[in-house]
Amino acid sequence: MQVQADSAEARVPLGVFVRLFTAVMLPIFLAAVDQTLLATATPAIARELGDLRDSAWIAVGYLLASTIMAPLYGRLGDRYGRRDALLAALALFALGSLACTAAGGMWWLVGARVLQGLGGGGLMVMCQALIGEIVPPRQRPRFQAWFGIVFVLASVAGPVLGGLVVSRWSWRWLFAANLPLAALAAWRVLRLPRSEGHVQPGQGHDAAGVVLFAASAALALLWLTLAGHRFAWASLPSVAMAGAALLLGWMLLRRERALAHPFLPLELLRQPPIAWCSATVVLFAASLFALVFFLPVYVQLGRHGNAADAGLLLLPLTVGLVLGSNATGRLVARSGRPDVPPRYGLVLAGGAMLALGVVPIGGVRIGALGLLAGLGFGTVMPTSQLLIQAVAGRSRLGAAAATVSLARSTGASLGTAVFGALVFGLVSSADLQAALHGGDAAVLGRVTHAFHLAFAAAGALTLVAAALSTRVPKVEI
Repeated sequence: MQVQADSAEARVPLGVFVRLFTAVMLPIFLAAVDQTLLATATPAIARELGDLRDSAWIAVGYLLASTIMAPLYGRLGDRYGRRDALLAALALFALGSLACTAAGGMWWLVGARVLQGLGGGGLMVMCQALIGEIVPPRQRPRFQAWFGIVFVLASVAGPVLGGLVVSRWSWRWLFAANLPLAALAAWRVLRLPRSEGHVQPGQGHDAAGVVLFAASAALALLWLTLAGHRFAWASLPSVAMAGAALLLGWMLLRRERALAHPFLPLELLRQPPIAWCSATVVLFAASLFALVFFLPVYVQLGRHGNAADAGLLLLPLTVGLVLGSNATGRLVARSGRPDVPPRYGLVLAGGAMLALGVVPIGGVRIGALGLLAGLGFGTVMPTSQLLIQAVAGRSRLGAAAATVSLARSTGASLGTAVFGALVFGLVSSADLQAALHGGDAAVLGRVTHAFHLAFAAAGALTLVAAALSTRVPKVEI
């Protein structure tokens, strides 16, 4: 099957692109950096607020909220205008950042991160939709590399910045810094022309679908996070929680299929290029974010590194992601084929992740394998955004951007929850506390073994993503 995407002949002047780039660069940076910012700061937060085992919810809470909100922002942006939806997302994000700064306990911080995620879920979606609104499909590869560089730099620079800030000041500054940045971003976005709304006849808000999606996603992630160490997998609470998540998910799909304009972008997922690409992005994000979140924690717990060292060890991954994204953008600009690069890049990334799980790890080897993984992972995000927007068409750019964001956020949430459950399920609470404050060789050996298994599992999952990417039909832009 071959899909020929819509094309446009008019070229975007450089000045128009620069104005667009300077408006959406900060929201993209804020959306990406706050997904990973606390990876190196988590041990320091746990020492101050307590409860290292539940600290994974600092990340999962943000990702869950942003996952739930992504399709809603996509629909609202298409209906009422993407610029105004982006401004609303920035306001919620800033309010959540303020609440995080004042957090007095672990679950206060988790709740504030959920509020922050309610805004963060719209930042990336609306920025990508605005790009698609202004830049025609054939020209997007030429510009997409710049946005891809901002995203990957922010995603992996988050732990680096977090480590540097925590090692010198307080983790609270990580959230306080968002406030002036969000204000600056809102000022730049206000300078863009107001977006045109695209209301389809009979289109509603599908509030029931939003509630069902939020409830099923929250229960599923809660089950994945708690089962195995808070209660047994086969226990009554585990079965009840999993069963309720499945029932709510079934009710959601049944409802969404019956609606002409559902909350979830099912009409896009019925198209094979978008369906297979989205499945690839889910597994890609699960593996990438498992690496970004747990590699810094591994360095600090298993290798006695500090937060700054852990963050700096992610720099090679950052370089690889930037190089891979930039090279992919240039390649697709020449070939017009966004479906091809992930097939090879994910194999490279999967091999590097497997090596992290089986090879004796030192600082140089972590850096080299991180560089290779980054080169491979860098082929996915630029191409997936281009492919799905091109196939969806101009009138559904918000829904298309939401589909990519939903797939990425779902994968990131699942990866953080599943691999967190794997690591923390293999290590006792006593060992975790001992490693947090420095432990003996036996304790560190058990902690290191758990992380190695998690990295190997993430590598295997990346190879499955590579296999799925080969099912994406030929798409030309």
